[in-house]
Amino acid sequence: MKSRTLVLYLLVITCLLALVSPFPVQAANPSVSVLYQNSFATNPQWITNNPSSDYWDPGLEMYHFAIEPSTGAYAYATVDNYDGGPFTFEYDVILNSVDEGATFRLGFSGADMDPAKGPNVLTEFTNAKFGQIMWLHLVTPGNKMVEVNSESGDTLSSGPSAYDGPTVKYELNKTYHVTVNYNGDQRVLSMKVNEKTSGKEIWGYYVNTGEDLRGMKRIYLGSIGDYGMMGIYAKGYIDNVRLTIPATVTATPALTAAVTGTTAPLVATPMTTPKPTITQLTPYPTTTPASPLMGITAVAALGVTGLCYVLFLKRRN
Repeated sequence: MKSRTLVLYLLVITCLLALVSPFPVQAANPSVSVLYQNSFATNPQWITNNPSSDYWDPGLEMYHFAIEPSTGAYAYATVDNYDGGPFTFEYDVILNSVDEGATFRLGFSGADMDPAKGPNVLTEFTNAKFGQIMWLHLVTPGNKMVEVNSESGDTLSSGPSAYDGPTVKYELNKTYHVTVNYNGDQRVLSMKVNEKTSGKEIWGYYVNTGEDLRGMKRIYLGSIGDYGMMGIYAKGYIDNVRLTIPATVTATPALTAAVTGTTAPLVATPMTTPKPTITQLTPYPTTTPASPLMGITAVAALGVTGLCYVLFLKRRN
């Protein structure tokens, strides 16, 4: 009887140790994959045909722009790894001046970078008929144009989802964080604008795309397609440009090894180190806390081991 009891105790201990060693708890995979990210701590090497107005400012560690109509000026960064589907595009902007008739544009588009040609997802800060308002402008891959702005009841906003909320205007010399999100399942493109310092959302709305978005390969700013009067400008700085897509869910290395006998490597997403700027930046998480489950299981196993040993001594006596 004593021998069988001892064997039983050892069996329990062995099972607990087996739970600890072959299947360690893995850190969760990142929730997004970064396709492009730049904090402008170093020269981003954006391609431009107007380097006197669109350039990296090493003192401020931001990217300066001065967009003038009818010049065809542009500056862009290439994104080669977007194959369609949902995405989130975000950036910070400070508008120092926007002359009447001028427009700031920053978007995610095809090679043409033309607001009249698809595919083009474009955010705009204008100063025209309705004053200093914000726009979400879309041209689909099939060249269907739809847009909405922050003017209440504006008849220029097209589509059934025209904005009917209160008029919202932006301010100069204030940092805004702009976020554009595309929900591929629902075919909805949305834009929201937050005050960078307080985090308060000042405006947000959406448009229905009617078709899947694909074919975008450049993050750009400029005046292509703008044939307004020359000699007027939208001037300021952009910072913290970031484009992400949902991360692909993959099995953890330990579980993959248990099932297939092979180990799948974890692919780490490189992140740009945040830098101090005029406004407080919100750093993106770069580490995942380790799970305490392994330690708890190990302690439990040691406790059961001790208990079994005490019971064994009692039975032997």
